[in-house]
Amino acid sequence: MKPFFTFLCSILLTVGLSSAASAAESQELLSFESEQQRQLYLKLTAELRCPQCQNQNIADSNAVVAVDMRDKTYELVQQGLSRQQVLDFMIDRYGDFVHYQPPVNRYTIWLWLAPVLVLLSLLLFQLKRQAGQTALRYRSEQLSDDAATDSAEKAKLNQQLEQIIDSYRSKKS
Repeated sequence: MKPFFTFLCSILLTVGLSSAASAAESQELLSFESEQQRQLYLKLTAELRCPQCQNQNIADSNAVVAVDMRDKTYELVQQGLSRQQVLDFMIDRYGDFVHYQPPVNRYTIWLWLAPVLVLLSLLLFQLKRQAGQTALRYRSEQLSDDAATDSAEKAKLNQQLEQIIDSYRSKKS
């Protein structure tokens, strides 16, 4: 069993390294007119999300659509388009999902507001909980004060009763 496990691990490691190497090689084969274009291309491919892989950028993905997107990005950068123009093209073609920083609009507003709303609701819950605990503590103290007052009154009444009984007994004898 152990030799099979070792064999399987070595195959998986080899396949993983070769796919990573092929992705790196494919990006190294591209030629750019300037270092600025190369930097723009690298930035864009890291910033655009693969529609098929969903949580992987197109620079790291080997999906067919990611390869097409990389090729189109390279073509647009070679044509001299700016970062925003390339992003606009990709968003128009694939939707807001392909950009890791979606714009604020009527469809994505909940993505931006949800964390704020959750934090506000947690804050309100905590404040309400603390107010409830304070009220409970105050009521508990008030009840214990009332109980202490009641026991003091009972002791006073018992003492008065004892005095009345003693005075009654003394008159009787």
